[in-house]
Amino acid sequence: MSPAPDERDRIRVSMDRILDGTPERSNGALTIVALAIEADVPRNALTQRHTDLKNKFYDRVRARGGIPDVEIRLRRKISDLKTTITNENKEIVRLRDDVQGFLAENTRLTLENKELRDVLSGRPSNVTPLRAGPGSRWAVARDTIPRCESTTAWWSPTRPRRTPRTG
Repeated sequence: MSPAPDERDRIRVSMDRILDGTPERSNGALTIVALAIEADVPRNALTQRHTDLKNKFYDRVRARGGIPDVEIRLRRKISDLKTTITNENKEIVRLRDDVQGFLAENTRLTLENKELRDVLSGRPSNVTPLRAGPGSRWAVARDTIPRCESTTAWWSPTRPRRTPRTG
């Protein structure tokens, strides 16, 4: 599509209106998108055909001391993301501390459970049997576990093994 003959003039006039704070068609933001809407031209007219006018617009925005709205939004977003990262890092540290506490409590409860089982079984807690005898509860429990008849079970020693991929 060829540019309209008055396209450059419309862009210049729109640039003046936006910088004066009196936009007619756009929201008045100091962006190329707002300038394109104000000039009633496609955005690519500024980014591809009239890059000199785009650069002139940005130069005038910087010269008047204004920061483009896009940059303001991006800086605000960066600040928000940095805050979020800081908060998430604090949460990770807190959760890691919680894990250590839970592990310590789990160990304490496991030892307490072992002592209680020893008291119930009548064995002293400082004696550990090396092998379960034929009448012990471990041998009974082992013999009551149903066994899988399939030879291709995941734990079977005869199950074919996968060969590792090389890559």
